[in-house]
Amino acid sequence: MDHARRLRHAADKLQADMVDQLGTLVAYESAPGSLPHLESCADLLARWGTEVLGRPAQRVVLDGLPHLLWPAVDQRVLLLGHFDTVFPIGTTETRPFTVRGNVATGPGVCDMKAGIVQMFAALRLVEDTSTVGVLLSCDEESGSVTSRPLIEREARRSGAVLVCEAATPEGHVKVARKGGSVYRLTIQGRAAHAGVEPQRGINATVEVAHQVLALGALGTADSAGTSVTPTLLSAGTTTNTVPESASLAVDVRAWSKAELERVDHAIRRLQPHLSEATLTVCGGINRYPMPAELAQPLLEMARSAALALGMPELVGAYAAGASDGNFTAALGVPTLDGLGAVGGGAHSADEYVCLDRMPERTALLAGLVETVSSMEGFGTQLVA
Repeated sequence: MDHARRLRHAADKLQADMVDQLGTLVAYESAPGSLPHLESCADLLARWGTEVLGRPAQRVVLDGLPHLLWPAVDQRVLLLGHFDTVFPIGTTETRPFTVRGNVATGPGVCDMKAGIVQMFAALRLVEDTSTVGVLLSCDEESGSVTSRPLIEREARRSGAVLVCEAATPEGHVKVARKGGSVYRLTIQGRAAHAGVEPQRGINATVEVAHQVLALGALGTADSAGTSVTPTLLSAGTTTNTVPESASLAVDVRAWSKAELERVDHAIRRLQPHLSEATLTVCGGINRYPMPAELAQPLLEMARSAALALGMPELVGAYAAGASDGNFTAALGVPTLDGLGAVGGGAHSADEYVCLDRMPERTALLAGLVETVSSMEGFGTQLVA
């Protein structure tokens, strides 16, 4: 039996254990900012990772948040992921981890707890993990505010970064991602009695409506292009008071740095429509796009590994959503994303993972890790 077949055979034997671990990990809820739950989840993952890697986790606490790091001295490859989810605490009470046939559902099952389980399973199959670093953050879903410097530091000392976010529902890896920006517009008007003398007020709700229309003009007509999306909105205090203030969150996604900067400049130039209203803009560009060219050499290696495993030809997809891979690629470090579970419905009640695809994706990751970690100076050679 050749090496690739041995990897796949070993991964197949781990499937039942992976499903059990996934159920355990989903039960450890990890909502953004919920410190007790994040700490409990970190405790669990620290035990799992230390058992696999044979070296203890470094718990890097930043602004109270526990990130997990297993650094390597000669770090040729960094496996990157996050264990926070978007779901509030208590979601598992009404929507617990459930297996029906070859499909598992539950909060965070695809984004990205199955990817973490597969990551650790793949490392069990790698004979020498001494050049493999692992970083699991706990604030990716809220913008990676505290973890970004840590991610960038570890990426700079790595030859390549393999991101274990979910693949596409078809099983494609992700070679490029849109960049993203987040803004908050704050409107200040003037309160007045809505029935007695509304004319004395400066209506913040009306002003924010004008700003929503102005923002809509900043995106591109093509749905695959630049999106400028008003999201979270709040205004007013009571039903009979002219709203004195309003707040609007805005999500921006684009394929190029130039587009993100164009929209950034335009948003910062927005002016109030109503006389005497004031407008304040906070936020900015969060992640620059992840360019496909940095992923290409890693994609070719992954394709070779997939071929040896008897998998269909691996496809590199362009993903509209951003990940921490955007940070590492922006540094010029070779980065390939979507190496986690095959599934879909992220951030929704329908989130799912294909359990029968877990062994092949685990073997694929193990084979790719072995290839990259055996190539001394891989990232340096590519950038040069």
